[in-house]
Amino acid sequence: MQKKLIKVDPSDNVAVALVNLTAGETIAFEGEDVLVLSDTKMKHKIAMVDFEPGDKIYMYGVIVGKASQKIAKGDVIATTNVKHESAKVTGKTETIGWDVPNVDKWKDKTFMGYHREDGQVGTENVWLFFPLVFCENRNIEILKGIFEKELMKPKENDYQLLLRSLVNSEKGGDEVVQKSTEVDLFQNIEVKFIQHQGGCGGIRQDSHSLAKLLAGYVNNPNVAGATVLSLGCQNLQISIFQDAMKEINPNYSKPVLIYDQQSIGTIEEMLSTVVKDSFAAIKEANKIERKPAPLSKLRIGLECGGSDGFSGISANPTLGVLSDKLVALGGTTILSEFPELCGVEQELVNRCIDDKDGQRFLDLMKWYEKTVIDAGSGFDMNPSPGNIKDGLITDAMKSAGASKKGGTSPIVGVYDYGEYINEPGFTLLCTPGNDVECTTAMVGSGANMVLFTTGLGTPTGNPIAPVVKVSSNTQLAQKMSDIIDFNTGGIITGDKSIEETADEMLEFIIKVASGEVKTKAAILNQNDFIPWKRGVSL
Repeated sequence: MQKKLIKVDPSDNVAVALVNLTAGETIAFEGEDVLVLSDTKMKHKIAMVDFEPGDKIYMYGVIVGKASQKIAKGDVIATTNVKHESAKVTGKTETIGWDVPNVDKWKDKTFMGYHREDGQVGTENVWLFFPLVFCENRNIEILKGIFEKELMKPKENDYQLLLRSLVNSEKGGDEVVQKSTEVDLFQNIEVKFIQHQGGCGGIRQDSHSLAKLLAGYVNNPNVAGATVLSLGCQNLQISIFQDAMKEINPNYSKPVLIYDQQSIGTIEEMLSTVVKDSFAAIKEANKIERKPAPLSKLRIGLECGGSDGFSGISANPTLGVLSDKLVALGGTTILSEFPELCGVEQELVNRCIDDKDGQRFLDLMKWYEKTVIDAGSGFDMNPSPGNIKDGLITDAMKSAGASKKGGTSPIVGVYDYGEYINEPGFTLLCTPGNDVECTTAMVGSGANMVLFTTGLGTPTGNPIAPVVKVSSNTQLAQKMSDIIDFNTGGIITGDKSIEETADEMLEFIIKVASGEVKTKAAILNQNDFIPWKRGVSL
């Protein structure tokens, strides 16, 4: 029989409803009878003690809010009676160690990846087209149509076939339309395209930041090479991009083809040259084949989006256990979304091996929060309407659950946006909480795969890295099966443990990394790319 309530940490003074609760029912929980005072939807929380105004509310063992009015034991907590509150952190108070998990069953496991000359290993083999400035987006769009049509034959989807059948019917023809069976010309390479709205018109810092991000995409092990278009007069000059490449990898040897429209002349002349040169380079990159690689070569971005009240109980802790296993194997994991680490700073600072990293994390958090306040908002405004509707009513509550993706291993490095991560271990990366901006940043910092938990559903993907969508509950996995890759709902129903679910997930991502399983985002051709614009337009 499924439990009705769960307390995430023994010190918590609220409990999570695992099923819908009805006012008036009595639940036997932790040796006492709890009378439910209000109808409570699953994923929401009920008070386990009587709260007076100003009393602190604890969940996951940390402060996640304070009572704004009296709350009786057994009543539901909501935005009407609780306000955001988080612990204040000034520095490191202790060094938190960790119990290294036993990974004997995984140490000899491998995935089939694309080995690069610098020692990195990709889970994909992509030739990437992108502009240095938004003025070249149209030319990128033209190239996208050309190369996808001739190299990566676009498969007709069901909606296109439906419309074609309707058109044929109107013309008096056959309503039955067959899908085409064309085969891609190259089997070992994908051609992907990025567009953006940056590179000029803003402060110079934004162009330098974009240059670092794009350089990170080229250096990412999933990329075999790139075709880059420049207009010529923009803020993000070719030299700035090349300097960013050298800063990330002084000895980079990947082919990077760069074209400057104002230097070349007509669009026809430039695009003709681009097509010829890029085709030859793509043909060469297609010769690269997958070979066995140790799991230490995996660099996993950890992210959540469309979170619900179960995310911090099932999906996120599963990622945390998996993260610890990968770190023990010599791999790299990345936790970002700094607005969603509000309230758990003390634990993260105490997990930093180097005190300087702990201070850098706090400095980045303070800087970020100040920019948000200066803009007339605050971290307390982070939970979306969907989050609140499904039980995440304060930013600290959302953050406490989100941070569970990072497991318990020591933090080996703290990075700012656009910095490339080469060291193995668990790391922090300063990014927004926005789904696409965060995914975009982690891949730009070297992630060759992203694990993305969701309780409400989101189709987010990435042009060069597989994005594995992990549901926190079985209802979502069934309802939106076209976007969910892996379900952790068995943890909520009590059918599976977090540990065994993490093992199943690790087996699954090995298949994804090896190209044996295609993610739903890839099948949907969901290639999202949004750089973080920190400055203003000029």
